[in-house]
Amino acid sequence: METGLCILLTFLLQQIAHAGGRADGGHDGCVPGFQVKSYQLVCSGPLQKGQPLLQVAFDDCAGNEDVTFEVSDPNFHVDGHLILVPRRDVEFCGPLLVVHGFSSHADDTAQVNVSGPPVQSANTLREVLGLGQKPPYRSKRDLLVPPMIVTENQRAPFPRVIGKVIPPEKPVHHIFRLTGPGADQYPKGLFTIDIDTGEVSVSRSLDREAIDSYQLEVSTTDFSGNVMERPVTFVITVIDQNDNRPIFKESRYTGEVLEGSPTGTTVMTMTAFDADDPNTDNAVLRYNIIRQSPDKPSPNMFYIDAEKGDIVTVISPTLLDRETLPTTTYELEIVAKDMAGSEVGLTGTATATITITDKNDHAPEFTHPLFEARVHEGSTGVVVNLTVDDRDDPATGAWRAMYSIISGDPKQSFEIQTNPDNNEGMLTVVKPLDYETTAFHTLLIRVENEDPLVPDVGYGPSSTATVHVTVEDINEGPVFFPDPLVVTRMENIPVGSFVASLNASDPDILEIQSIRYAVLSDPAGWLSVNPVRGTVNTSASLDRESPYVHANKYTALFVATDNGTPPATGTGTLIIHLEDYNDNAPFVVPSVAQVCEDAGDMNVAVVGGRDKDLLPNAAPFKIELGKQPGLDKTWRVTRINSTHSQIMLLHSLKKANYQLPLLITDSGVPPLSNSTEVKVQVCICTKTKRYCSSAHSHRSRLVLLATLLLVLLCL
Repeated sequence: METGLCILLTFLLQQIAHAGGRADGGHDGCVPGFQVKSYQLVCSGPLQKGQPLLQVAFDDCAGNEDVTFEVSDPNFHVDGHLILVPRRDVEFCGPLLVVHGFSSHADDTAQVNVSGPPVQSANTLREVLGLGQKPPYRSKRDLLVPPMIVTENQRAPFPRVIGKVIPPEKPVHHIFRLTGPGADQYPKGLFTIDIDTGEVSVSRSLDREAIDSYQLEVSTTDFSGNVMERPVTFVITVIDQNDNRPIFKESRYTGEVLEGSPTGTTVMTMTAFDADDPNTDNAVLRYNIIRQSPDKPSPNMFYIDAEKGDIVTVISPTLLDRETLPTTTYELEIVAKDMAGSEVGLTGTATATITITDKNDHAPEFTHPLFEARVHEGSTGVVVNLTVDDRDDPATGAWRAMYSIISGDPKQSFEIQTNPDNNEGMLTVVKPLDYETTAFHTLLIRVENEDPLVPDVGYGPSSTATVHVTVEDINEGPVFFPDPLVVTRMENIPVGSFVASLNASDPDILEIQSIRYAVLSDPAGWLSVNPVRGTVNTSASLDRESPYVHANKYTALFVATDNGTPPATGTGTLIIHLEDYNDNAPFVVPSVAQVCEDAGDMNVAVVGGRDKDLLPNAAPFKIELGKQPGLDKTWRVTRINSTHSQIMLLHSLKKANYQLPLLITDSGVPPLSNSTEVKVQVCICTKTKRYCSSAHSHRSRLVLLATLLLVLLCL
C-alpha cells in the first residue's frame, strides 16, 4: 500500500513539474469572453426565485447582441442584465456553478464558487486521494464513489480512465448514469461513464485555470429507467500544472532615488502575478536581478528582496553621487521565477529604470572672478552676461541661479536677471548713466540657487564676482532750464516786444561747444528768437482771445543745437500766460424778443451782456436805451443785476416788428460801449398759437419811405 502511494505521488509530481506552459496570447483592446473567470457566491440558506445573486462580466466585443448563457445547474440562469438568478425556489446549491456564454463572436466559460456547499472540493493532494480518512458512511444500496483527480493539460490518447464507481453489490441488469457539468451539462462531454462497469473517463485535456473542479452525480437504473441506487454527488478535482509563467503588469517600471541616500533605501517594488494554483509552488515567485546597465561603479549597486520584490540600494552614500556617476539612469533586468525559484520554474522578465535624482550639494560658481562691460551714456539695456558653472541637475531648483547686486549701485541704475535658457545672469542698465557724473562703476555680484544648499555645503568665494562697467561719452543735446519756461505778458503789446530769454546748457561740460536757438513750433506765428542769445520777441500782436490760446496760455516750442560731431539737439517749451486787455466791446443777447399785443404783462424780455474780455474788463454791464429821441415814451430798460436788464413796454403796440436801439457799456478802464438793436416782435396770440409779422420792422419801413421821398425831390 505504501509503495503504491509513493509511486502515485511520484507520478503526479512529475506530471506537475514537467508539464509544458501554455503561451499567453496577448491581445490589444477588447478580449472576447468573460472578463472575470471566477466568482464567489455565499449561499447561507434557501434561494428564492428571481433573487439577484451576482453579475457576471461578459463582453463579446460586438455589443453582446446575440449572447446566450447556459448554467450547469438548470435551476439557475443569467438574465439580460448579466445577473445570475434562480429559475425557481432552491433549497440548496452545489459548491460549483459553471456559466457558459457564447455568441457569433465569443465562446467562453466562467465558474461560480459557492461557499457553504454540502460537498467541498479537496484542498490537498492527500485529501484528493482520500488517504488517511475514514471510509464514507454508506447506507444500504448507496454507491461508493472514491475521490477522483485529473491533471490538467494531459495529452492524447483519450479517453482516459480516472476512477470507478463501486456499486453496493454486483450489478445485475444495472446501468450507470453520469449527470452534471462536464457530463450532460455544459461543458458537455468532458466526462463519461461506462454504463456496465462504472469506470469514469476524461475525454479531452482540461484547464485548471478555467475550471478547477467539477461536481457530478452518479446513479444506476434498470433497463426501464427505474432508479436502482439513488444519485451520489462527487467531485472531480483538476490538479494544477505549472503551465503559466509569471507576468509583470508592465514591461518597464520606473523609480527614483535621491543621490547620497543611505544604504538600504527602498527605491521601488516589483510585482508579478502567476495564474497557477496559489496554494502550490506553481505560483510561489522569487525575484532576482540578472543585469545592471551600466555596471559602473559597481555591478551590484542594487538588491531585490527575493520574496517581496523590493529594490533597495547597496552602494554606499558617498559613491551614490549623481555628479560623479557615469550616468544618472540605471537599467535593471528583473526576473520573476515560480516554483519558489527552483531550476524547473517558469520565468517572466521586466525592466526597472532607476533615476538618481539630484540634491543641491554643489554651489554655483562664476566662470571668471572679473567681468567687464562698456556702455554709452544715456542708453539702457543688457551690458554683459555673467556665466556660472553648477554641477547639479539642470532645469531644477538646485541648478537655477539667482543673482543679486551686493554693492556699487547706490542709485539702483542696474538690474540683473537670470536667463532661463542658459542660467546666465543678464546685467542690465535700467537708468541711463551719465559720463560726466561717473565714468566708471564697480559692482559686486552674488549668485545663489533657488533651492537651499544641503547643510554640509556652503557658498564660497567663487559665488561672487566683480563687474567693471565703463561709461563711454557721447555728444548729448543741450538741456533747457527751466523747462517749461513760464512768463506772463499783456496781450496786444507792440510787435517786437521782449517776451523771454531761453537758457539751454550743454551737458558735455568737459567740452566747449556753442549753442544756437530756433523756433520749432509757433502755432499762431507770433514769436521770433535770436539764434545766438536765445531772446524771444513778438513778431505779431498777441491776442488772448485767439483760438490758439487755451486757458489764457499760449505754448511754443524751441530747439537748441550744439556744434558737436555729430550735432545734438534739445527741445524746450515756452508758456506765455496772457493778461487781458479791454479790447473787445460788449454785446447784448438775445437779439430777438416777442410779446403779445394784448398782453396784460408789459415785460417784453430779459437781455444780458456778453464780453470776450475777462474781469474787470467785462461785467458789470450798463444797458440803456439808445440816444434817439422819443424812445422813453414807449420803452423802459430796468437793471436786474450786474449782467442782465429788463425791457418793458409803457403802452400797447399793434402787431408789427420794432427795432429797439440799446447801448451797452462794460467796466473796463477805459470802458468800451457798443450800440446794438434788439428786434421786438409784437404778435397776435391765441391759446394755441402765436402769429407774428415776418415783414420788416417799422424802422425799416420808415427808412425805405424816406429814401423814396428823397429820390422824388431830387428829380
